[in-house]
Amino acid sequence: MKTYLFKIDFLVRDYECDLQGIVNNSVYQNYLEHARHQFLKTVGLDFSLLFQQGITLVVTRAELDYRWPLKSGDQFWIGLNIHQTSKIRYQFHQDIYNRNDQRLILSSIFTATSLNDRGRPQSFPQIQEALTCTSSPDQSE
Repeated sequence: MKTYLFKIDFLVRDYECDLQGIVNNSVYQNYLEHARHQFLKTVGLDFSLLFQQGITLVVTRAELDYRWPLKSGDQFWIGLNIHQTSKIRYQFHQDIYNRNDQRLILSSIFTATSLNDRGRPQSFPQIQEALTCTSSPDQSE
């Protein structure tokens, strides 16, 4: 199993499931976004405070590979690694595992950047410092 920079636990709630009794595909993006936001807080970046300062963090690409479904009541965890791919772009590599059997549920890569108050991509020192210091050194997956 991979080593992760950040991990967070979750529990599937009934209302997140579709008629088939499995987690709806769109709900996984909510789980993954929450994990990214919690990670950002741990490195000193507050999503809403940055926005108040005119800095918007945005996802520019989302890649999700669904491998196995989660069902109501399942306990799971998300592991996250981050890689800087350019001066202004980062990739969040996130995997979801079922806590019970450690089965890989989903693999994902989210590409993100920061925008200035004019909506243009820009590098900001506080983001650069926080994310560069925590970037996973090993690019292999």
